[in-house]
Amino acid sequence: MGSKRRIAKHILPIILRERKKNQVYVEPFVGGCNMIDKVEGKRIGNDINKYLIVFWKAIQNGFIPPKYISKEEYYKIKSDKENDWIMTLWAGICCSYCGKWFGGYMNDYPEGRRLKNGRLPNHQEEAGNSILKQKDKIKDVTFLNLEYNKIDYPDNSLIYCDPPYESTTKYKDDFNHKKFWEWCREMVKNGHTVFVSEYNAPEDFECLKEIQTNTQLCHGAKIGNMNKVEKLFTYSH
Repeated sequence: MGSKRRIAKHILPIILRERKKNQVYVEPFVGGCNMIDKVEGKRIGNDINKYLIVFWKAIQNGFIPPKYISKEEYYKIKSDKENDWIMTLWAGICCSYCGKWFGGYMNDYPEGRRLKNGRLPNHQEEAGNSILKQKDKIKDVTFLNLEYNKIDYPDNSLIYCDPPYESTTKYKDDFNHKKFWEWCREMVKNGHTVFVSEYNAPEDFECLKEIQTNTQLCHGAKIGNMNKVEKLFTYSH
């Protein structure tokens, strides 16, 4: 959810335009790697989702996702998530509606679903092909599984944050936004450069870019769209 693939071309030039020589690029909320895979040089990608980080490390080491898993396999994985973390991530996100964590088996098509090139699309295969295109682009990324404020940030890091957006999906309710913004302020005061993607920010953060986006909303087999304005902020201390 909230993939940055479509807007990376708009915000990365702003983030990288004043990057210093040998400055380490860090993403504390790396997610689908749709920003970090377009950055060169020393990179650190972190995420609190343990399954996700194990999955990206597996991709680095040659893992190729299956082209298809059945509904039975999907729900078997869901019932025992600790058995195989790589496949848990694959099923839980890449085989689920709109990438929602085990939000429903994606290749179970409702009646009347539109054909693609004369056949029903294989979303699992499409997801796998997309990930494999990223493989060479992330091969040198150092992946970590920590809380964003527990990372040992190299001095003078260039930090891009794509945190859980405030007042959005329920699974993000326990994220402390006030604590996060205070952490951003402290990181800047400690010599780091920090950028944040969000819909809104505290008044002492400057909005550098606004981008109109079309976000998919899913409930079971129903898919809808909602227009949003994504913004890129930095701390204007």
